[in-house]
Amino acid sequence: MTSFLCDYAKLGTAGCKKCKVKLEKGALRLAKVTPNPFTDGEGEMKQYFHPKCLFETFTKARSTTKVVDSPNDLQNYDSLKAEDQNLINNLIDDLSKVRSTPKKTATKRKKPKSEKKKSLPSRLSTSAVSSTSTKSSPTTLSPEASSQIKTSDKNLSKADDNMEKLKERDNSFIEFRKLCAQIAEQSSHTMKTASVSEFLRNGTSGTNYPCDAYLLLKVLLPGVVKSVYNMDDKPAVKHFSQGCYSKSFYSLFLEEMMEHLEDGDVSDTISAFFGKSSNLKPQLKSMLSMQEVDAFLSELTKYTKEEDQLKCLTKITKRLCTSNDLKTFIRLVKHDLRINCGSKLILDGLSPKAYEAFKASRDLKKVVDMILNVKCNEGKVKVQLSLMTPVQPMLAEACKSVDVAFKKCPNGMYAEIKYDGERVQLHKQGDHYQYFSRSLKPVLDHKVKHLKDFIPLAFPGVSDLVLDSEVLLIDNKTGKPLPFGTLGVHKKSAFKDANVCLFIFDCLHYNGQSLLNRPLIERRDILHKNMTQVNNHVMFSEMTHIMEEDDLVDLMMRVFREGLEGLVLKDINGIYEPGMRHWLKVKKDYLGQGCMADSADLVVLGAYFGTGSKGGMKSVFLMGSHDEDTKKWCTVTKCGSGLDDATLNKLQTSIKMVKISKDAAKIPKWLNVSKKLLPDFVVLDPKESPVWEIIGTEFTLSDVHTAGGISIRFPRIQNIRDDKTYKEATDVKRLKLLYKKSKEHSKIEDMFSGRATKKRGKQKDRDGDEGEGRAKEEKEEGDEEEEDDDRVTDEPGSKDAKKDYNDDGDKDDSTSKHETNYDNKSGADGVAGSSKENSCKNDTNKLNRTTSSSCSSNQTSYRPACRYGSNCYQKSFLHRIHFKHPKSNDDEDDDDARNNDDGGGGDDKFKLLPNIFVGLKFSIPSLYTPSTAPSTTSSITSSLKDEEKKMLKRYITAYGGDVIDDDVIRDECDYVILHDSDVKNISKDVSKDVNSKYITPYKVWQIIKNGFN
Repeated sequence: MTSFLCDYAKLGTAGCKKCKVKLEKGALRLAKVTPNPFTDGEGEMKQYFHPKCLFETFTKARSTTKVVDSPNDLQNYDSLKAEDQNLINNLIDDLSKVRSTPKKTATKRKKPKSEKKKSLPSRLSTSAVSSTSTKSSPTTLSPEASSQIKTSDKNLSKADDNMEKLKERDNSFIEFRKLCAQIAEQSSHTMKTASVSEFLRNGTSGTNYPCDAYLLLKVLLPGVVKSVYNMDDKPAVKHFSQGCYSKSFYSLFLEEMMEHLEDGDVSDTISAFFGKSSNLKPQLKSMLSMQEVDAFLSELTKYTKEEDQLKCLTKITKRLCTSNDLKTFIRLVKHDLRINCGSKLILDGLSPKAYEAFKASRDLKKVVDMILNVKCNEGKVKVQLSLMTPVQPMLAEACKSVDVAFKKCPNGMYAEIKYDGERVQLHKQGDHYQYFSRSLKPVLDHKVKHLKDFIPLAFPGVSDLVLDSEVLLIDNKTGKPLPFGTLGVHKKSAFKDANVCLFIFDCLHYNGQSLLNRPLIERRDILHKNMTQVNNHVMFSEMTHIMEEDDLVDLMMRVFREGLEGLVLKDINGIYEPGMRHWLKVKKDYLGQGCMADSADLVVLGAYFGTGSKGGMKSVFLMGSHDEDTKKWCTVTKCGSGLDDATLNKLQTSIKMVKISKDAAKIPKWLNVSKKLLPDFVVLDPKESPVWEIIGTEFTLSDVHTAGGISIRFPRIQNIRDDKTYKEATDVKRLKLLYKKSKEHSKIEDMFSGRATKKRGKQKDRDGDEGEGRAKEEKEEGDEEEEDDDRVTDEPGSKDAKKDYNDDGDKDDSTSKHETNYDNKSGADGVAGSSKENSCKNDTNKLNRTTSSSCSSNQTSYRPACRYGSNCYQKSFLHRIHFKHPKSNDDEDDDDARNNDDGGGGDDKFKLLPNIFVGLKFSIPSLYTPSTAPSTTSSITSSLKDEEKKMLKRYITAYGGDVIDDDVIRDECDYVILHDSDVKNISKDVSKDVNSKYITPYKVWQIIKNGFN
């Protein structure tokens, strides 16, 4: 776009473009600035003129040519001398008079009287006239017809001109800014949507919107249709300070801009100082168009170096840009227009169906074109998933109890391990692969580049595919996932014997078919039928089919014991709904109102400026504890959530702090903080600073924090402890102890030990039904005076442990093993298709859950008393394990009648264990090669976990059996306990007699419950 500027000649070497005379040094000159045609539009070319020479060219210019109509059209006009400004004003006035003078119209020549010609009859048509000989004299239309044609032509030309003007006006950046301001002013969602709808329907003219609707919506949604600009707040401020100020004032203004930036809005900072610029003056009138802004934004994405970015940003400021234009442009770069309006409200302004279509396809242009086409043709909106375009991932909301989970998934659910990795959406189209993160950005290449070698092996013959998955680093030796954050370039190099593994949990598109509307059970079936696991590279996520509440409790306890992040619960009949939070996530800090969360009482040591709506406020706080060894205060975590606005406003003045602006030289000697965590403020005296209770998901190790390297993951402020001072706060020594104890998961047993067993569906027996259903109530009515006497030790070798079946406080991991993939259990343990195994599966699960819960409760609580006492009619030993049956005064006379052989009396009747394994020998190998198996199954690669082996060994020994550890005499054993998958593989290749020797942990627990029936 052409522009003009005025200044004084600096060297006297440039010549006037019109008269070719040199412009003397210091003389006034005007320049016409045009895009440089030799540099693909990146540079600019200036043509200098004497003032009179330039205006002489304007007098001969066409009406559509841009000229200087006012002083505002000249850059640097305000810096001219008064007499030079008067000269230019006079030239502008003279030019306006010349260009406004109407042109002389040609007069019609009068025909001489002697030249008489025959006039055509009025009935002669125009076509007849045109068909006459060319030699005849030209004919003319009647005056009425001629005037009508001229009037029609004028109206058409005026309509075209008006349409171009309206189009140019609706395309202007200033109208876009007005729309943003109007949306931001509206408080209700409905009114925000109405503002967008009104502009798209009527534009600025009130009749229609003649411009590109896709471009408007694209710019209105910078946070949805994201581009990467590689520019943070401070670099952006640095670039503008370099471009807008001379070198002598650069450092001064940079310091002022950085101070202004503390208010939290970089766009406001840049636009405010743009008005004070000495090199680049903002324009008084906005001349930018939407297309120009979009082109500048696209160009900015190409640059990563500061010099290139500075050049691009300087260009936008020179192109007739006002301060408000620049502010909105920077907000587009930051993906936040500050209008408090999300994608749903914006797209609803186009059509009520637009947002749903956008969530499914994530292709804005395709959605806009489809909606506009539907409005024209009155069809239906059909927009589906597009390959190589990311789909908004389906999300999960917090689940705070087991009851809530089954209320939302009454027909059963799939429970998946919540891996502590990075969400990845994989798109495959032929030999082309793309990977998108949870925020729909491309995943860094070093994390996924090797997967293209293993995806074809996992999905042979698949042409196109879309998968939802999690990527994380897995240890090749142990097969266990490594902690979150190890996928980084530097941290990953520390784990040499580890691979990046893709854990797949959903399939959204398969060979041309979209699976979004298929139920989860079908999508999972398609995945299992068509995918082959590639060990430690492409694997299924671990999933368990849950039908009962107690099964979910068992799985939760196992997950928390193993230190995993949690579970994701999904309705088996649920469809994939992009962007919706219809899954459930279970984490230990969600349960029991946070009673399982790790917490510490920490002291406020410093604070940081907030951003956005909290800009200029202390909204993030540096928390720490005192180290008695070094006599310094050490940092533990940064926390900014958990406080309401009213409390946050009070804290701005209630905590005495001094501003240090992240200056390491101003850090007090009492504070031990790393350079990466330098705060904006530090407290004057930590001994007078408040104590807050900080809770989080777990205690973690961090190389950034200085309190023994211990930090808190996902911290939030639970309580402000006004009742505590720094003396009662958690110190570093105590913090290390809390970290160590948190890894023991003692709170897990507290959470679930008193939970009553609830059966869903039809019950097959009455084992402990009424007693278990009253667990919680009876526990409250228990005799607290017997607490010390009724505690059961968790020592493995204690006598009490054997008497009460509570010989170990650890969870029975075999439960979780046989829980997985219930549908495939038939035949897994050598008795293929056994209906009796299926019928007693629930009873076996109940035994395992009961044993686990009972064992778990020993660490912190005792068994509650049954409300019926010694008069209880229950004969089940499960009920006897759960509840005590003390004698009452009224029962003393009937003791002999009540205490019979079935154990109806006190607990002393249950001192003997069943001897069902007497005379049997068992082997539980870690890695087994059966001599009787054929060569096809010469090695068993899987093994039972140590905790599971330990539990099985203890129960077998307690029930009279022997566990053989000697490999030499292993073949003499009666039974070999192997993993479910190993037993399946062996059962395919060996005879029935040999096959019966190999059993699963599930079979063992079933025998414990029902015996050898």
